Amino acid sequence: MPDKSKMMCADKPNCISTLETRADFSASPFTLNNPDTTIETIAQIAEQLKGAKIAVIKENYARIESTSTVFRFVDDLELRIEGSNLIVRSESRTGHSDFGVNKKRVEKLRTMLLEQNIISQ
Repeated sequence: MPDKSKMMCADKPNCISTLETRADFSASPFTLNNPDTTIETIAQIAEQLKGAKIAVIKENYARIESTSTVFRFVDDLELRIEGSNLIVRSESRTGHSDFGVNKKRVEKLRTMLLEQNIISQ
């Protein structure tokens, strides 16, 4: 799978990104509290999301595969550290709409990272 962490979402309502400017596809930025936070630390927290498994970790990038319980659809949660910013992008591999699943996943990750004091509001 190619790294899509810095790509904008397509026009299908099954993607969300902190880099997006379109309201339906955008998530608020994630700002790291500590510049020494590693992608491994963040990926381990993300792996606690329901159905999540670390697929790739390299340098400042991680891809987490999230598999749905019923239909076994796979979504890609991509994370990239750039300076004090954590770029977050979550997209369904198949289907047109995700019924808000990717947005919920990103916001759940935000809550988890806030609780661990990894990011600030």
